[in-house]
Amino acid sequence: MSVGIDLARFDNFKGAEFRSLDILSPLEITATFAVQDAARAHDWITITLKFSGVSDARLVDGNKISFIDLNEGISIIKDDKSIAFGIGECYNIDTIKNSACYILANSFKYEEGNF
Repeated sequence: MSVGIDLARFDNFKGAEFRSLDILSPLEITATFAVQDAARAHDWITITLKFSGVSDARLVDGNKISFIDLNEGISIIKDDKSIAFGIGECYNIDTIKNSACYILANSFKYEEGNF
């Protein structure tokens, strides 16, 4: 099911750099990454994911973000009720909840930026 972002274009964020995780309000969280973009000859860009209507999350302290291993990339899964983000290769929302960092929300959008 489409989630609004072409994860294949960014190789599912494999080898990306987790830059920040910010709680904007109890219901909004952003996660920012530096990723390689296949559409730009694999140049590095910044992607910010903004999750709204957050219902559950396991977050990592900001000073530990740089230690998160993104060799397996990220997963974003959408079902009828919510959208789920997790670190690593996850196949459903239940496996996302086993991730070191995950967010369950009603919706999300992303923004591309300069490296």
